[in-house]
Amino acid sequence: MSIKIPKRVTTALINSLGAGVVPRVGLEHIAVGREKEVTALLQDLDNIGEGGGAFRFIVGRYGAGKSFILQLIRNYAMEQGFVVADADLSPERRLVGASGHGVATYRELMQNLSTKIRPDGSALTPILEGWINGIQNQVAQATGMRPNDEGFDDAVEGEILAAIKETEGLVHGFAFATVITTYWRGYRADDNTKKTAALRWLKADFANKIEAKSALGVRDIIEDDSWYDYIKILAKFVADIGYKGLIILLDEAVHLYKISHTISRQNNYDKLLAIFNDTMQGKAEHLGIYIGGTPNFLEDSKRGLFNDLAWKRRTTKSRFTKGFQDTSSPVFQLEALTESEILLLFQRLADVHAVHYSTEKTLTNDELKMFMQEVINRLGASALLTPGEIVRDFVSVLNVLQQNQDLTISKLLHSSGFSLTTNSKSNNVDNSEFAEFTL
Repeated sequence: MSIKIPKRVTTALINSLGAGVVPRVGLEHIAVGREKEVTALLQDLDNIGEGGGAFRFIVGRYGAGKSFILQLIRNYAMEQGFVVADADLSPERRLVGASGHGVATYRELMQNLSTKIRPDGSALTPILEGWINGIQNQVAQATGMRPNDEGFDDAVEGEILAAIKETEGLVHGFAFATVITTYWRGYRADDNTKKTAALRWLKADFANKIEAKSALGVRDIIEDDSWYDYIKILAKFVADIGYKGLIILLDEAVHLYKISHTISRQNNYDKLLAIFNDTMQGKAEHLGIYIGGTPNFLEDSKRGLFNDLAWKRRTTKSRFTKGFQDTSSPVFQLEALTESEILLLFQRLADVHAVHYSTEKTLTNDELKMFMQEVINRLGASALLTPGEIVRDFVSVLNVLQQNQDLTISKLLHSSGFSLTTNSKSNNVDNSEFAEFTL
């Protein structure tokens, strides 16, 4: 094949798509039909890297591509030198909640903190130690001293304190700076107790303020009402130590829409509005926030964001741009893929599959059209427009053909045992409330 993709990437693509989940790697090899959105998102990254903020809703029906776009942002951001954290909202992870639902989301984000050299999460310790090692190298080059020389650690500490001083002026910034200093001093003295305590605090693992005061000498802990303040501090900190900024990705915002208690739901929408205003008004530096949601979550006048006039004013499409997509808007309404784009998607999947199995045999354009027509005949043309389950079916077809070399796609599609995946969610009158596999 003409394309070259590492085996680990093709493995991840085929395994993920065959199981009906969005891959974490290799998305650029199968992305189709989202050129305008990608261009706008890359411009966001440029702006964030220069110190700005960004906030976007990625909105679409079941299977429209929300999760795919969020993962694409994640990969582009890491490649460009950002720190990235992602989490799926759920009944247990919200923005605020009486049982610590907000801080549960923060903990998930910290667990999934990733960088280019640590793309699978748990990057907090590598970020801190990489920064410290970098400062040690700078001091060594500037002074000619070696790590064991007298005065070397003092010089390093001076640079560290200077680097974190910028965060002290932010809300809760003094506590953050104190904890980072404690981590450095634990690193300097090879004191794992201090380092572990600092990491626990940064991950919001302290149960109460008394415990934090005893272990670290700080009176604050990261809680439901303050976790976003610490996200802003972290964005500022990582930018100051050499990264371009922090990108936060929150998927499955439909779970906020599903909150049955009206006041609890509104509290979450109010928290989201505060975050939106903060980033859009330039109060958050080097921070990008992307939220994946359904049309109901945004537009339902009874339970969605549009129930709040403040939200409706900020996110309603301009009356003068009907029929056009404004990619500078805070809302990306994902448009349906065309049949030609779906055909291109099938071709790319077939190519990836052939590369993975080191075979020259792949499906012809006519055979791809045959599969597409079979989908239309059995499920209707609308099924192609949200291809989540169709992609899963297509990968299964590729697998069966690879495992049965004498079998043709025509024989497979017209065999009595072949049936396309159907999903009860797609048969609901309004299926946009459900979590989805999206591509």
